[in-house]
Amino acid sequence: MAYKAVKISKGRGGWGGPLVVKPQPGKDLIYCVTGGGIHPVAQRIADLTGGKVFDGFRSSAPEKQIACVVIDCGGTARIGVYPMKKILTVDVKPSSPSGPLANFINEKNFVSGVKPEDITVVE
Repeated sequence: MAYKAVKISKGRGGWGGPLVVKPQPGKDLIYCVTGGGIHPVAQRIADLTGGKVFDGFRSSAPEKQIACVVIDCGGTARIGVYPMKKILTVDVKPSSPSGPLANFINEKNFVSGVKPEDITVVE
């Protein structure tokens, strides 16, 4: 499988990034933790990269298999958990670093306010 890289830029009112996500063999999950099934942002990342979209609310997978995680957190919990674990984090809400884990969130591991049109293939 030849994976492709995508650039994920912050959306309107967003913060961070841009992030470049390129799945690798054994690390190809686009982990979606948005609570309402697969979010369109996660689906677009998977479609463009060749990664596998995965519903992290219904099941779990080993962290070492996650290429990036898509969240919908405007608060203080999930927003910092994945950056703390060194997992690239894409927030569909226009949030910025906050909460007790804010010191783990930076422009190299987090981008927010992302909509499907903010994701482009890296040539």
